[in-house]
Amino acid sequence: MTALTLSTAGAATLRADAVVVGVAKSGKTLVVAPGAEVVDQAFDGGLAAVLETLGASGAEGEATKLPSPAGLKAPVVLAVGLGSAPEDGEAYGTEALRRAAGTAARALHGSKKAAFALPVADADAVAAIGEGALLGAYAYTAYQENGNGGKKPLAEVAVLGAKPRDKAHKAAAERAIAVAEEMNRARDLINQPPNDLTPAAFAAAVQAAGKEHGLKVQVLDEKALAKGGYGGILGVGAGSVNPPRLVRVAYTHPKAEKTLALVGKGITYDSGGISLKPAGHNETMKCDMSGAAAVFATVVAAARLGLAVNVTGWLALAENMPSGSATRPGDVLRMYSGKTVEVLNTDAEGRLVMADALTKASEEHPDAIVDVATLTGAMVLALGNRTFAIMANDDDYRSAIHEIAEEVGEQSWPMPLPADLRKAMDSPTADISNMGERMGGGLVAGLFLKEFVGEGITWAHLDIAGPAFHEGAPYGYTPKGGTGSSVRTLVRLAERTADGEL
Repeated sequence: MTALTLSTAGAATLRADAVVVGVAKSGKTLVVAPGAEVVDQAFDGGLAAVLETLGASGAEGEATKLPSPAGLKAPVVLAVGLGSAPEDGEAYGTEALRRAAGTAARALHGSKKAAFALPVADADAVAAIGEGALLGAYAYTAYQENGNGGKKPLAEVAVLGAKPRDKAHKAAAERAIAVAEEMNRARDLINQPPNDLTPAAFAAAVQAAGKEHGLKVQVLDEKALAKGGYGGILGVGAGSVNPPRLVRVAYTHPKAEKTLALVGKGITYDSGGISLKPAGHNETMKCDMSGAAAVFATVVAAARLGLAVNVTGWLALAENMPSGSATRPGDVLRMYSGKTVEVLNTDAEGRLVMADALTKASEEHPDAIVDVATLTGAMVLALGNRTFAIMANDDDYRSAIHEIAEEVGEQSWPMPLPADLRKAMDSPTADISNMGERMGGGLVAGLFLKEFVGEGITWAHLDIAGPAFHEGAPYGYTPKGGTGSSVRTLVRLAERTADGEL
């Protein structure tokens, strides 16, 4: 696990394997960012010119290594692009710093220590650099003998220009560590092969973390689910030899005035069931539990940060498989709420497990419920691979979550819940069907979930199907595979709820 330290040492004197500096574009000129003045002096003021000779432009995601000149104890200088330089008097944006730090950490796999001499204008910059570096250093090698080319992740990140005795800087670093480590916990779960991460194994992981962090964990197994009438979760898990689970994991604070309930979709593998996914669409379906992983990580992060808000996570865990016992298209399920659902497509299973969990979460009358799910391919078509959708029964709450996501550097977009799409889910046999119009399918799924939210409860739905699992080359602090999407947004939402802002 990568360590994060704050250091007042100079970039020239700190012993490290590399010193990281920022460069940016100012018009057509490459400029060295604040924090790297000493390094630039070691190059006789010509660092930018040397980098330009090597082809550096200052663009985001760019990383250029060069040997250190005399005067620096670190043998390597790593210059990372920050994009466009800010206007005079303005600081570099936190997301630019986060991405640059992540790029640097990835480029330094195999190193023991790196000094990050990036612009530190305030505590927010400390947090961004720390978060980015810890997330960028992530690598999932649990199943590889020689993973990542035999190179271990960067062992230590020293943020220069930060003040270890400054309360704000220290708190920012501690928060960065907690958030990044919990995001990496979510990534580990998402990347774990589905033959090992069954619903029962996921539940066991939550129980283990609960003991470590003082969380209250309750697990409903298949017998308890049957006794309680959780027809949605049971129906989805009916075709698998690995039975489903509903997990409640709760963090409480003695001074909390509000309770935030989080509901996560946890399909540990989604074959589509009888409505089988075709080849090319099922190879990454271990990631269909990303919502549950994000919820779990957020609850643990809230506990580690000691937030003055109660946060309850509901993880709806099941494996969606075809077999002689699987739910068929045309079957009718009686949900935990008592409503009946005609299943027209067994590959629209996420909304079925979520519906039961939403109803159960509503029984505790929280101040708000936010559900998180890799719910629809339709939303990926609408928003792409890097942006999640936000729907809600309260426009102000939807806007607040959108603002929070932007603040923490997660791409999102508010989406509507058009009432006219509801009629397409009418069923001649049951109270509702699990499918509606094909066009606007992501919105239809949101309308379905809305049916199972308790009356008078503020609710939002995050469809993270696009950004939850990254199949391309790593960039910034985002790795290939599970990303931990929405964790930062949910943690900040919990913080703002604790502060009485929501």
